[in-house]
Amino acid sequence: MQAALAPFSTHPPAAAATADTWQVLDDPAEWPAFGQLVEGDAATGQWASQVAVEGMHCTACAFTVEAALLKVPGVREAQVNGASRRARVVWSAAVTRPSRWFEASAAAGYPLVPAGSQLASAGRARELRMALWRWLVSGFCMMQVMMYAYPAYIARPGDMTDDAAQLLRWASWVLTLPVVLFSCGPFFRSAWRDLRAGRIGMDLPVAFGVLAAFAVSSAATFDASGPLGHEVYFDSLTMFVFFLLTGRWLEARLRDRTAGSLEALMNRLPDSIDRLAPDGSWTRVAVRRLAAADVVRVRPGEAFPADGVVIEGDTSADEALLTGESRPVPRPRGDRVLAGSHNLSAVVSVRIESVGEDTRFAQIVRLMESAASRKPRLALLADRVARPFLVAVLASATVAAVFWWHTDPGKALMVAVAVLIVTCPCALSLATPAAMLASAGALARGGVLTSNLQALEALASVDTVVFDKTGTLTGDIPRLERIYCRQGLRPGDALEMAAALAAQSLHPVAQALVNAWNAQFRSPPGWTVEQATEAAGLGLEGLLRRTCARAGTGQRARLGSSAFCSVNALEVDAAQVHLADEQGWVASFVLAEELRADAAVAVAALRAQGLTVRLLSGDRDSAAKEIAARCGIDFAQGGCTPEDKLDVLWRLQAEGRQIAMVGDGLNDGPSLARANASFAFGRSVPLSRAHADFVVLGDRLATIPDAIAQARKTLQVVRQNLWWAAGYNALCVPLAVAGWLPAWLAGLGMAASSLVVVLNAARLAAAGKASR
Repeated sequence: MQAALAPFSTHPPAAAATADTWQVLDDPAEWPAFGQLVEGDAATGQWASQVAVEGMHCTACAFTVEAALLKVPGVREAQVNGASRRARVVWSAAVTRPSRWFEASAAAGYPLVPAGSQLASAGRARELRMALWRWLVSGFCMMQVMMYAYPAYIARPGDMTDDAAQLLRWASWVLTLPVVLFSCGPFFRSAWRDLRAGRIGMDLPVAFGVLAAFAVSSAATFDASGPLGHEVYFDSLTMFVFFLLTGRWLEARLRDRTAGSLEALMNRLPDSIDRLAPDGSWTRVAVRRLAAADVVRVRPGEAFPADGVVIEGDTSADEALLTGESRPVPRPRGDRVLAGSHNLSAVVSVRIESVGEDTRFAQIVRLMESAASRKPRLALLADRVARPFLVAVLASATVAAVFWWHTDPGKALMVAVAVLIVTCPCALSLATPAAMLASAGALARGGVLTSNLQALEALASVDTVVFDKTGTLTGDIPRLERIYCRQGLRPGDALEMAAALAAQSLHPVAQALVNAWNAQFRSPPGWTVEQATEAAGLGLEGLLRRTCARAGTGQRARLGSSAFCSVNALEVDAAQVHLADEQGWVASFVLAEELRADAAVAVAALRAQGLTVRLLSGDRDSAAKEIAARCGIDFAQGGCTPEDKLDVLWRLQAEGRQIAMVGDGLNDGPSLARANASFAFGRSVPLSRAHADFVVLGDRLATIPDAIAQARKTLQVVRQNLWWAAGYNALCVPLAVAGWLPAWLAGLGMAASSLVVVLNAARLAAAGKASR
């Protein structure tokens, strides 16, 4: 992907060159690199693509990008997150191609870059450097202009001649030119784009204010004896621009730091790696050329390029962003390593098992991209309010200018400028997404991925937490303890049949049987399984045939609960699974489940937060209540099918309860989807299939109460930000209309309001670190 996009440039020299470059993205082989198929087949189906948006200077720019993308035939949905500057575009491959909507966004003034490419981070770094230069130029010129303006403020009549005063005005005018022509460039370009498109953006009031102040001051400089001869505001103008650029630069730095978890994760894969050649030598190849069964050599400090197994050497790995484990994890020979984790200790050889979209790394990136590009409900509401608010801003400025015109035309223009500047709703639009992204980044560093930012709002209001048992409160994989089998059948033979059938499932109980077989025998089971089907929450059914047997000699078998297999349950207080064939009962397997070490502590933390905790399990009622008692859970119900769990959630929600469901993501899909907020727990869950709003990467149950506490803090910060933005405008607008707020102070207030919102949101990231 990166090699294919190497010539891509967001500032091409010619339109033809741009069109040729975008054609690269029309190759269907490139689409999975920055999106995923959501419906239909790859060639004509519907895709959801993640892209970075360049050239955005405020959240109002998101309106322009969304409108430009939605005008392209075949684009079904476009959401641009102003805080993360990322967009999610849902488009139909049967109607359009990426080059068309890339071109439409670029024509609106906002080039797109495929998310995950090095160009996205390079473009952002380039923007930050240019913003720093604009800030430095405005700061230098402001200091010089203030120095030239100071004598006029302190001089008494007769202290300074008219020629000297005029010379100082001309010097100020010359020093203000770089500020207007260079430092204010982003404001003018954004305002011009909005005017051409017939829209009102947040930079439009700023651009009008700067131009009005400069025009009035220039008129006074060129004609000191004219009607505006005393209206010189070069000091206010340069100070306003400096304060505004200061706020925006700091805001951009904080925003990048807040959303840094996604970029840090996406850029963890190396560009190239040593691969073992057929002749036994090592050659350096691009990571995208790796395939399953390749052997690669990973040196200390390098990231593992794909999921695989260590076949030579012993090392330790940093898996913090992938599993939530903050300490180095030992990875001796035979252990599995994950793409994106870092080799810390020694050179190892790894046999590749999964590459590209099949790796756990790619699934995690997809979840985080989705979270970074979607807008939460409160952010959408703020966006809707911001549009008419901008119209009201221009109307207020016009009314203020008309009101003061008869008294003092010069002051009327400056009052209008102050109103335009102070009422810009940047803080309002940043209030929600900045807080949500900061919180999602903090959760990701703690091992909890947020796939839906809107779920943070729902999670903050939950009053009941419902746990699944197996793979959630207990360990991921139980341990096989005893085998009972029918007369004439050896326990090992029964385990062989069960393991062959269990290999078709990812359920923890099935994996326990597979692990028990692999631990005892070094060869795969001598049975093949055909026509395998899985009944969620009940078990597996399939046609078992000896590997060396002729066709047509197989037997149908079932593995699962006693009801599913039509056999009697064992009279033991332990988890059990049964095997039955066409003749009836074959074997029963008793499993020992280990309660997670922090289960009781996590439940206690949830109850301390005022939450009701319940347990719903497909296991026997006695086993479920025994685990619940050990954890400190008062309400437990066993023998639940997925439909039973869903029915319990329906009844609780009908009582007015807000539910958070915690399950392993396998047979709990309907319940996870139904709950107000949901967690998929357990490393065995394929993240791309999870129905959960949050995915717990590690094995710490303590992340659940931590996440709920973080969500509550997030909603509190969002409310604080919204109240601050509304209160700031309610206080400053009357002051500006009354003429008591000069333009430079209005600029300081506008920059400070946005900065306060972002700094307040940044506290969430600090709180996330402190909780760990």
